[in-house]
Amino acid sequence: MADLIVTLIGPDRPGIVESVAEAVAAHGGNWLESRMAHLAGRFAGVLRVEAAPERLSELEAALASLESSGLRLVVERGASQAAETLHPMELELLGLDRPGLVRQISDLLAARRINVEELKTDRFSAPMSGELLFRAQLRVDVPASVSAAELRHDLERLAADLMVELRVAEALRAPR
Repeated sequence: MADLIVTLIGPDRPGIVESVAEAVAAHGGNWLESRMAHLAGRFAGVLRVEAAPERLSELEAALASLESSGLRLVVERGASQAAETLHPMELELLGLDRPGLVRQISDLLAARRINVEELKTDRFSAPMSGELLFRAQLRVDVPASVSAAELRHDLERLAADLMVELRVAEALRAPR
């Protein structure tokens, strides 16, 4: 089996997920994982689909045909996984919203060659004060060459500098 990664965006309306699911199923694909959301009046998503290698071209064409309904799609074939041993970690930051928070945490991670596997962010009003809070939840893969203790120390120092709460935990999935 081979993977396709599909990103899509378009005007939000009922039936978008169904049309993508229909194209995938009709061409022998299996919907593996996805993240989709309504954002600023648009529907945006990314998904991973697997299919038999001999059916990838027809599946790609079926997905591309959805552009006639107003969706913009990018379809890419998946890449093979790296051989390096990686240790999964989960991070969560919570603090007052302000520009630059994602940049600062991503700078720290990139400098240590830590791969961000998943990033979820949101803003919401604090219950008592009504101030805007920012939350970032990350699942990262840490190379074996990076000291967990040093990484934790650097993350805690950054959280103190940014005046945000930080939670760091080992992820539940096995290292790869």
